Amino acid sequence: MKIQLNTDVHIDGNEALAAQVGATVEQALDRFSEHITRVEVHLADPNGNHSAGRNGQQDHRCVLEARLEGRQPVAVTAHAATLEQAVQGAAQKLAHLLGSTLGRLHEHRGPHGKRASDPAGPGTEPAPR
Repeated sequence: MKIQLNTDVHIDGNEALAAQVGATVEQALDRFSEHITRVEVHLADPNGNHSAGRNGQQDHRCVLEARLEGRQPVAVTAHAATLEQAVQGAAQKLAHLLGSTLGRLHEHRGPHGKRASDPAGPGTEPAPR
Protein backbone atom coordinates (compact mmCIF):
# COMPACT_ATOMS: atom_id res chain seq x y z
CA MET A 1 0.00 0.00 0.00
CA LYS A 2 1.54 3.24 -1.17
CA ILE A 3 0.66 6.47 0.66
CA GLN A 4 0.89 9.72 -1.27
CA LEU A 5 0.76 13.03 0.65
CA ASN A 6 -0.58 16.20 -0.95
CA THR A 7 -0.79 19.54 0.87
CA ASP A 8 -2.10 22.99 0.10
CA VAL A 9 0.06 26.13 0.13
CA HIS A 10 -0.56 26.72 3.85
CA ILE A 11 0.90 23.39 4.97
CA ASP A 12 4.55 22.39 4.82
CA GLY A 13 4.53 18.83 3.50
CA ASN A 14 7.89 17.95 5.04
CA GLU A 15 9.26 14.46 5.73
CA ALA A 16 8.24 14.53 9.40
CA LEU A 17 4.63 15.27 8.49
CA ALA A 18 4.68 12.58 5.78
CA ALA A 19 6.03 10.03 8.27
CA GLN A 20 3.44 10.93 10.91
CA VAL A 21 0.54 10.85 8.45
CA GLY A 22 1.82 7.63 6.88
CA ALA A 23 2.04 5.90 10.26
CA THR A 24 -1.49 6.97 11.22
CA VAL A 25 -2.97 5.82 7.91
CA GLU A 26 -1.06 2.52 7.88
CA GLN A 27 -2.12 1.71 11.43
CA ALA A 28 -5.79 2.44 10.73
CA LEU A 29 -5.90 0.57 7.39
CA ASP A 30 -3.48 -2.28 8.07
CA ARG A 31 -6.14 -5.01 7.95
CA PHE A 32 -7.20 -3.84 4.47
CA SER A 33 -3.69 -3.44 3.02
CA GLU A 34 -3.99 -6.44 0.70
CA HIS A 35 -6.95 -4.76 -1.05
CA ILE A 36 -5.50 -1.22 -1.25
CA THR A 37 -2.99 -0.24 -3.91
CA ARG A 38 -2.66 3.42 -2.94
CA VAL A 39 -4.01 5.95 -0.46
CA GLU A 40 -3.93 9.61 -1.42
CA VAL A 41 -3.89 12.02 1.50
CA HIS A 42 -4.96 15.62 0.84
CA LEU A 43 -4.33 18.05 3.69
CA ALA A 44 -5.66 21.58 3.65
CA ASP A 45 -5.85 24.59 5.93
CA PRO A 46 -8.18 26.80 3.87
CA ASN A 47 -7.90 29.78 6.23
CA GLY A 48 -4.16 29.49 6.67
CA ASN A 49 -4.50 29.48 10.46
CA HIS A 50 -1.60 27.75 12.08
CA SER A 51 -2.97 28.05 15.60
CA ALA A 52 -4.88 24.93 16.53
CA GLY A 53 -8.52 25.36 17.31
CA ARG A 54 -8.56 29.13 17.27
CA ASN A 55 -12.04 30.30 18.26
CA GLY A 56 -13.21 26.69 18.18
CA GLN A 57 -12.81 26.52 14.40
CA GLN A 58 -12.43 23.16 12.73
CA ASP A 59 -10.60 24.49 9.71
CA HIS A 60 -8.06 21.74 9.04
CA ARG A 61 -9.26 19.26 6.44
CA CYS A 62 -8.05 15.79 5.55
CA VAL A 63 -9.37 13.91 2.53
CA LEU A 64 -8.32 10.27 2.21
CA GLU A 65 -8.87 8.49 -1.09
CA ALA A 66 -8.23 4.75 -1.20
CA ARG A 67 -7.58 3.03 -4.51
CA LEU A 68 -8.80 -0.55 -4.29
CA GLU A 69 -7.83 -3.43 -6.55
CA GLY A 70 -10.59 -4.05 -9.08
CA ARG A 71 -12.97 -1.48 -7.56
CA GLN A 72 -13.73 2.21 -7.79
CA PRO A 73 -11.81 4.49 -5.41
CA VAL A 74 -13.50 5.50 -2.16
CA ALA A 75 -12.94 8.77 -0.29
CA VAL A 76 -13.74 10.33 3.07
CA THR A 77 -13.27 13.80 4.54
CA ALA A 78 -12.70 14.94 8.11
CA HIS A 79 -12.47 18.46 9.54
CA ALA A 80 -10.78 19.17 12.88
CA ALA A 81 -9.00 21.79 14.94
CA THR A 82 -5.57 20.28 14.14
CA LEU A 83 -4.08 18.39 11.21
CA GLU A 84 -3.36 15.41 13.44
CA GLN A 85 -6.99 15.21 14.54
CA ALA A 86 -8.21 15.59 10.96
CA VAL A 87 -5.94 12.77 9.75
CA GLN A 88 -6.98 10.53 12.64
CA GLY A 89 -10.66 11.22 12.03
CA ALA A 90 -10.41 10.60 8.30
CA ALA A 91 -8.43 7.39 8.86
CA GLN A 92 -11.12 6.09 11.22
CA LYS A 93 -13.87 7.00 8.74
CA LEU A 94 -12.02 5.27 5.91
CA ALA A 95 -11.42 2.14 7.99
CA HIS A 96 -15.13 2.00 8.79
CA LEU A 97 -16.09 2.53 5.12
CA LEU A 98 -13.66 -0.14 3.93
CA GLY A 99 -14.86 -2.52 6.61
CA SER A 100 -18.43 -2.25 5.43
CA THR A 101 -17.54 -2.20 1.71
CA LEU A 102 -15.11 -5.10 1.77
CA GLY A 103 -17.13 -6.91 4.42
CA ARG A 104 -20.16 -6.94 2.13
CA LEU A 105 -17.99 -8.23 -0.70
CA HIS A 106 -16.63 -11.03 1.50
CA GLU A 107 -20.15 -11.96 2.69
CA HIS A 108 -21.36 -12.37 -0.90
CA ARG A 109 -18.41 -14.43 -2.03
CA GLY A 110 -17.17 -17.57 -0.36
CA PRO A 111 -13.53 -18.65 -0.24
CA HIS A 112 -13.71 -20.19 -3.72
CA GLY A 113 -15.54 -17.35 -5.43
CA LYS A 114 -18.95 -18.96 -4.91
CA ARG A 115 -21.76 -16.85 -3.59
CA ALA A 116 -22.24 -17.51 0.11
CA SER A 117 -25.97 -17.78 -0.55
CA ASP A 118 -25.38 -20.64 -3.03
CA PRO A 119 -26.56 -23.75 -1.17
CA ALA A 120 -24.66 -26.02 -3.56
CA GLY A 121 -20.97 -25.80 -2.96
CA PRO A 122 -18.24 -27.68 -4.82
CA GLY A 123 -18.80 -31.43 -4.86
CA THR A 124 -22.37 -31.32 -3.53
CA GLU A 125 -25.40 -32.75 -5.23
CA PRO A 126 -28.77 -31.01 -5.41
CA ALA A 127 -31.23 -32.19 -2.76
CA PRO A 128 -33.68 -34.82 -3.99
CA ARG A 129 -37.26 -33.66 -4.57
